[in-house]
Amino acid sequence: MAPEQLIVFVKNPIPGQVKTRIARTVGDAKALEVYQHLLAYTQKLASEFTGHCAVYYGDFVNADDGWNSFVKYQQVGVDLGERMQNAFDEQFRAGVGKVVIIGSDCFDLTSSHIHNAFAALDTVDVVIGPATDGGYYLLGMNQLQPFLFQNMPWSQPELRQLTELAILQHSLTYAQLDELTDIDEWPDYEAYVQKTGQPL
Repeated sequence: MAPEQLIVFVKNPIPGQVKTRIARTVGDAKALEVYQHLLAYTQKLASEFTGHCAVYYGDFVNADDGWNSFVKYQQVGVDLGERMQNAFDEQFRAGVGKVVIIGSDCFDLTSSHIHNAFAALDTVDVVIGPATDGGYYLLGMNQLQPFLFQNMPWSQPELRQLTELAILQHSLTYAQLDELTDIDEWPDYEAYVQKTGQPL
């Protein structure tokens, strides 16, 4: 049995379908460039993970891309919650002991955050990586908790708060990681490149 499984949710890098909020400011081509930058960062992060890692694609499995060293899956479900639940369920059914999911939207996420998430699951039922927009950049658990994915306000600022409330209502325990910023708007990306000294 694999004790730890990292899931990475990605979107296929298609112009007009990624980083649409950024595209409203700088156009589809630049938004795609931003997302490809995020993908490259996330690929490097995932490659540093020493446990098992799988990438789940939003629309179709890319046969030949930067994720070729990882096991590839297709996301299945009508909304983000159902897609995440199905991915967690698939991995737990395969006999994994702990599952952590991340997206591909956060330059501040590090290997330490992922390590700390798995470590936290030794003592709590759920671990959450809170995002500054009220959502979360990471979610982990040591057994499937379907309620975490049902009737939740996806992409809304109250998502994390309601998720934590649901955990407590089910008499489970959780741990929080550092609060980080997802790259959802153009100013988010501008702030990142200014901080790192990279060209826009």
